[in-house]
Amino acid sequence: MIDVTDTRIPGLLIIKPGIYEDARGYFYESYNERLYRKHGIDFRFVQDNESRSAGNVIRGLHYQLNPHAQTKLLRVLDGAIFDLVVDLRKNSPAFGTWSRIEVTSENKLQVIIPKGCAHGFRVISSSATILYKCDEFYNPEFERGILYSDPRLKIDWGIDPHEALVSEKDKKAPLFADAEMNFAQEDGNE
Repeated sequence: MIDVTDTRIPGLLIIKPGIYEDARGYFYESYNERLYRKHGIDFRFVQDNESRSAGNVIRGLHYQLNPHAQTKLLRVLDGAIFDLVVDLRKNSPAFGTWSRIEVTSENKLQVIIPKGCAHGFRVISSSATILYKCDEFYNPEFERGILYSDPRLKIDWGIDPHEALVSEKDKKAPLFADAEMNFAQEDGNE
């Protein structure tokens, strides 16, 4: 059993799995292709990525251009994050807007991040381990980014972005207005 919730960004979904708990602990299916397919979540995932980050780290905003754009299924194994998604699909009603979802190892939420969206997160616990599945392989030639502190986007990371721990690469990413994008809404699995 899973509950799937839409967001204001088309294709950005929040998934709440059915969790079975008792005195021994808990059990849940973190991914079941048949069950997800029944809810219209039908992707062929080809790569799993795991990252561990310290508290107040911001990673992102990252994406891959077409034809190597990626849909991601994200969850937190340990800790807590604010997961951030920016819609880059020029004909989407949510183009240029962002959504923030709190995902933790306690709430066990999962997030589907559609193709055509930039993705990032901020660690809001002392550290966090994130696992995400991708439906397209990593391709460095098509990798792009947007500056996490872009003044046009006005993303609320829950911290002054200049006080966060951010890689030099992410600090040098282009502004939203200058970022390369080649997406349409139909690229986002809608």
